[in-house]
Amino acid sequence: MTSSCDACAAARDSAAPRRHAPRVNLNADIGEGAGEDEAILACVDSANVACGVHAGSATITIATAWRCRKLGVEVGAHPGYDDRAGFGRHERSLSADEIEALIAFQVAGLAAIAPIAYVKPHGALYHRCQRDAAAADALARVAKAHGVGLVGQPEFEIRAAAERAGIPAYREGFADRLMLPDGSLAPRSESGALLNPPRAAQQAVALAKSGRYDTICVHGDTKG
Repeated sequence: MTSSCDACAAARDSAAPRRHAPRVNLNADIGEGAGEDEAILACVDSANVACGVHAGSATITIATAWRCRKLGVEVGAHPGYDDRAGFGRHERSLSADEIEALIAFQVAGLAAIAPIAYVKPHGALYHRCQRDAAAADALARVAKAHGVGLVGQPEFEIRAAAERAGIPAYREGFADRLMLPDGSLAPRSESGALLNPPRAAQQAVALAKSGRYDTICVHGDTKG
């Protein structure tokens, strides 16, 4: 039986034989009260820890952050919309100021528990910041206040906002999601948008070899 971690191993193996080649960073969304968090933590470098708003709870966030520290896994803040029924995947009609406050509230809570290395928004908030410059700038202001960078897909607003704010921008690809030619993700509602483990492993290898990405994501709630 295969698992999502096969994609992690495949991506790493693709880089390992190259002398002096950088080791690909692997990240996953965890602390959401779903998925195989312990198994995922065994094979990633960075954990996007949910802040208890779109999913999970304060108790889960604390336990997850502490577990990451014990295992030596880098902690990133993973704020989302207050949309528990939709797992943070439904858009909210919020202004840039409201988005900044929502993100700041969540990031500050996680940062009080464990040192954070970056901020990566979740679900619909991620997609909003990817396409909306004002929302992305709001996100960047929060990250800059904490002295960290942002994770986002190349050629979209999150990366541009990080550059404007003078903070690091980490280019992200996805192992287990169908990526469109422009680098965006196919909507989950589309057939084939969620890749099975063998296809995810193949895509992870291709992304790692491309040199276009700093980190590759495997979702913690991916089945298989």
